[in-house]
Amino acid sequence: MLKTSKSTLAVLFASLLSLPAMADKVNFSSELTASGETLVLFKVKDTDFPGARVLSDGSLTHLERAMQVNGFDGGEGEMLEVLAPAGSQLNRILVMGLGDGKLTDGELNTLGAKLADKIAAHKDTRITLIAEGAPDAANLAAEVAHGFDLKRYQFGRYTNKTQDERELSFALSDAKAAATEYARLAAVDAGVVLARDLVNTPAGDMTPEDFAAEARKLKSLGVKVTVLDAKGIEKLGMGALAGVGKGSESGPRLVVAHWEGAKGAPIAMVGKGITFDSGGYNIKASGDSISHMKSDMAGAAAILGTVKAMAMQKAKVNLVAVLPLAENMVSGDALRPGDVLRTAQGLTVEVMNTDAEGRLILADGMWYARTHYQPRVLIDVATLTGSKVRALGREYAGIFSDEESLVSGLTASGAAVGEKLWRLPLDKAYGDELKSNIADMKNTGAEGSAGASSAAMFLKRFAADVPWAHLDIAGNALSSSEKPLSPAGATGFGVRLLSHWLAGQSAD
Repeated sequence: MLKTSKSTLAVLFASLLSLPAMADKVNFSSELTASGETLVLFKVKDTDFPGARVLSDGSLTHLERAMQVNGFDGGEGEMLEVLAPAGSQLNRILVMGLGDGKLTDGELNTLGAKLADKIAAHKDTRITLIAEGAPDAANLAAEVAHGFDLKRYQFGRYTNKTQDERELSFALSDAKAAATEYARLAAVDAGVVLARDLVNTPAGDMTPEDFAAEARKLKSLGVKVTVLDAKGIEKLGMGALAGVGKGSESGPRLVVAHWEGAKGAPIAMVGKGITFDSGGYNIKASGDSISHMKSDMAGAAAILGTVKAMAMQKAKVNLVAVLPLAENMVSGDALRPGDVLRTAQGLTVEVMNTDAEGRLILADGMWYARTHYQPRVLIDVATLTGSKVRALGREYAGIFSDEESLVSGLTASGAAVGEKLWRLPLDKAYGDELKSNIADMKNTGAEGSAGASSAAMFLKRFAADVPWAHLDIAGNALSSSEKPLSPAGATGFGVRLLSHWLAGQSAD
């Protein structure tokens, strides 16, 4: 497991509360009192209700009557709101159902998000939650607070909107354990906020150089950040990344962000960073599709957010992020359909479709991670294919790997936090579709075939013999409507999943 010292957690917890993205205050206290303006109680279905003991006899009778009249029994996610009786210092009492009490962290996060939605219309700013008596009260308190933070995110770069601050006070006997766990989760939330901010920013303000500038800010947390420009990329023979980026005036970049919290061979993560994807000469025909292409760097954003989460909690893990960045544009210098690129690995690629550019830049990024860092594990994350969306929709991301331990570990972490993965096939038949008459391979498979799998087989050749997994998060990174844990817009998908998985990795 990742280890974090008590002193580090204390500093982290104190500093997180002062960040703009963390304007809401979260406190943990061992004083079991009904205070504030809104009181929140938790109830396991068909069991006693120990948290309600903080209420006066009159308030308790009032609440029990309301539960009986409304048929409220504590089913998972159910919520009952009652106005406090006259003479009470409270304005309202909320009861949240825990079902059988055996909830995953992600399900507890969803309860916190529901609470955020519920109080959004109220002017109450001081909310007390009685976690004492709930199953695993310390974890419940921390995870509910985490979900509250995730849902309260706002992207305010282009607006003057302000958000009312709320103060959450969790009452439970093991307040110290809850505060320690929340400090770790607040670091993860900071990573999610970074990923969301990067993806939400319009492409005109988030060029490869702009993204690199955001990455450089992590130096203040102890992250080693290196940026290669177009000349450096060409010098290393990274013809695929250079080829995709040459159509843009901004030019490509390669960002390396290394959090060396432990020694030994690192875990390497490579993220697709197409800061805008016009499709190139195979231009995206749909206006609706192309208008969302600021999100085609969501893989790189998720990985950079994960690096931030690890750095903020001083995690004992050796993590290197390699982020190839480019704009896929149309110009007189742009890549043409039918061109042949030479990758840094030495393999040549016949470009059959300039809108299949993500796998090209990932190929050079994976080579760089593999040859410069000799990682023990290699994971790439990308909004790679529309085929994945057609196969799985937006509820699941796709995972491709021949490594059973990687598939099971990453899938379990996704299930725990609610960022779900579904395994899709790797098969030689999909790789055979990539054969070219004039180059080592093509960048697309047969028309009408399983495009997500043929793209994964393309990437597999650049993983070589390193244990590798590919996550296709197309459809998961940006939402046109509100999600359970996020407002409309960027979701930050991947940061929580990868952070949870990393917490289970023992440093060498």
